[in-house]
Amino acid sequence: MTPSNTPRDESTAIPATGTGHGPPPLPGADLDSTAHLMNRISSQLAGRLSLVPLDGGRRPEPPALVVVAHGSRDPRALSTVRTLLDQVRALRPGLPVHLGHIELNEPLLPDTLDALADREAILVPLLLSRGYHVKRDIPEMAAKSPARARVAPALGPHPLLVDALHARLVEAGWPARMDAATRAKTGVVLAAAGSRDPEAKVDTARTARLLAARLGVPVVPAYATTAAPTVQDAIEALNADGRTRVAIASYFTAPGRFATECEEKAPWIAAAPLGTHPAMANLLLNRYDQALSTPLRDAHPRGAGQHQFAAPPRGATSHPHPALAV
Repeated sequence: MTPSNTPRDESTAIPATGTGHGPPPLPGADLDSTAHLMNRISSQLAGRLSLVPLDGGRRPEPPALVVVAHGSRDPRALSTVRTLLDQVRALRPGLPVHLGHIELNEPLLPDTLDALADREAILVPLLLSRGYHVKRDIPEMAAKSPARARVAPALGPHPLLVDALHARLVEAGWPARMDAATRAKTGVVLAAAGSRDPEAKVDTARTARLLAARLGVPVVPAYATTAAPTVQDAIEALNADGRTRVAIASYFTAPGRFATECEEKAPWIAAAPLGTHPAMANLLLNRYDQALSTPLRDAHPRGAGQHQFAAPPRGATSHPHPALAV
């Protein structure tokens, strides 16, 4: 088990147009400037009018975004997911946003897809790594539904997740500055749910490397169940390396039993789950846009009929830092 240390993140701003307010032109102002301004206004107006259909009708609704959550017996999880979806709706007014669960909570994903009938939908897993649910459960549920569905990748790894993890650690007490002596005694355990799928561990390890690069200390991925090392094993490994100040970074999308159990093992500070951090809503829309702009291919092994599954090229991302594309 080797701690991870390695390479960051900002959004691309869209230039805002001016308001037109300001002092009146001086007497004798250049008429060419006025003509230029009128041309710009005309061009902008023409561009906006081009978005309106010639028949005066409404443009077709975009494909629905279906956020696919795992489901939990902890009522805080469902409340967190619903709040997160409200954030997505606020960021993208006019986009139909729906929720479907793999198990344990309603609405279940098959019911959500049935309600969409034959409409187009993009399914974005609220899951942090590849694994059985992303590779099999969600595509198979989509293939059995009437909806014309595309399945986006899991959320992680992605720099936006590192933004959220870092922010949660800061909320829990992670210092803004750390001297060299303190840094040499500090480490982090990235506590995740765990999966038997080896690719899930690859994804979590990559997130650990990105977080280590952000924090400047070793980050060891560990798991609440199924996979090794356990959170306790990771803490002990860091201690053996002289890292006696160990924080727990909670790599869970919402509160629940696993997140709580991991937090309780923290020798120093424990961060809250990612939850409704703004980066999460942005990342859901990032994955939606990525799937929407990716050429489709039929990827269901048993024949998905009209169902299409997005296969983003390796490294593709709309994140504004291409060097950290994942």
